[in-house]
Amino acid sequence: MKKRNNNSNRSSGKPKAMKYEIRADIKVNGTVQRKDIIGAIMGQTEGLLGDDLELRKLQRTARVGHVDVEMNTKNGKVHGTIIIPSSMDNVETAIIASSLETIDRIGPCNAIIKVTQISDIRATKRTAVVDRAKELLLTLVNSGEAASKTVIEEVRSVLTVGTATSFHGLTCGPNVESSSSLIIVEGRNDVRNLLNCGVKNAISADGSGNIKQELIDLANGKESVTVAIDGDRGGEMLFMQLYDMMKVDHVAQAPVGQEWELLPQKTVTMCLQKKTEASKFKHQLDKKIAEDDQKHGVDKDWDKDMDEVHAGAEPAPADIQELFDRVDDMGKNKAIIRFADGTYSDEIGPSKLEKEMMEAEEAEAVILNGPVTEKVLNYVHQSSATTVVGTKEGKGYEAPDDITVWFAEVHR
Repeated sequence: MKKRNNNSNRSSGKPKAMKYEIRADIKVNGTVQRKDIIGAIMGQTEGLLGDDLELRKLQRTARVGHVDVEMNTKNGKVHGTIIIPSSMDNVETAIIASSLETIDRIGPCNAIIKVTQISDIRATKRTAVVDRAKELLLTLVNSGEAASKTVIEEVRSVLTVGTATSFHGLTCGPNVESSSSLIIVEGRNDVRNLLNCGVKNAISADGSGNIKQELIDLANGKESVTVAIDGDRGGEMLFMQLYDMMKVDHVAQAPVGQEWELLPQKTVTMCLQKKTEASKFKHQLDKKIAEDDQKHGVDKDWDKDMDEVHAGAEPAPADIQELFDRVDDMGKNKAIIRFADGTYSDEIGPSKLEKEMMEAEEAEAVILNGPVTEKVLNYVHQSSATTVVGTKEGKGYEAPDDITVWFAEVHR
């Protein structure tokens, strides 16, 4: 009968989980190799701390990991870092670390070792877990797919508040330029409240006054844009203004009578999760406005004036009417180019329109689901296109002499 091996402390090929990492700075007044440093560590600490803390034995039982040395040699001298992982408790680890500082020679050369840090590997891993959890949580909130009941409160509580910054004078979170998605709110206090909830990609429209062109360009370059409006008439008016001027994909509305700057974290999360498509919200809002007009009456003189404007406009020919139908099928503020052979380009975003127009050969017309601005006309001038189709006049628009412009809202 074979004798059972009771030496259970010996390594069985399954290393223990390391708890701490010792890092020490080493300077050697001479040229040595890595193996010389490791040999000195093993040899000069042997017997110093007793049999229980002898490094070779600790390595065999996997209580201390592999001793690593990162070193550089310059002008005949060595400078580097000693790294030793440990699965022992903090007291024993500190004793091992302090023993390194007793080494004063590496071979024939004088040496100085100074422990710079003992780090808790588990705490480092926990920090990494928390940081990653925050990223995943914010991704879920922005995509509207998170279920609040499944979010661990501890993760939510450690979301970084962050600091409000400025984008061309508009108060914003620190991630508005780097993030692929954008949240537009009414005022600066709304941005600060969202920061307190861990949302860092919000920017203020600074009320419902003049919308800055920089904000329009920023929104038009994002993959996803959400307008977060208050639960009142002012919030709906802000949405209507932004929807007509820039790319808007979703709407997140605060509960009736409430404002984003005062919403608690749970309500912020809920509203962002329940955001609706902007086109659907616009349809519902138009229907609501029409019902209010019927109930309270409308300005008949204004309606009459608008009818006269449309009645006086030249009806578009059949081929242009077909292009109006293409406008309806395109994404908001997207453009396509029609070529002389009757083919069309893929949809083009505002930030790439100038480049595409410069490179387009035999371009005949540009179709835009959005207002025709001075900037758009300048892009068209750089190409062979002579026709522009849009929804209405935009910023800086001036009727050109060499380009025919048609507006879907006027010439249908």
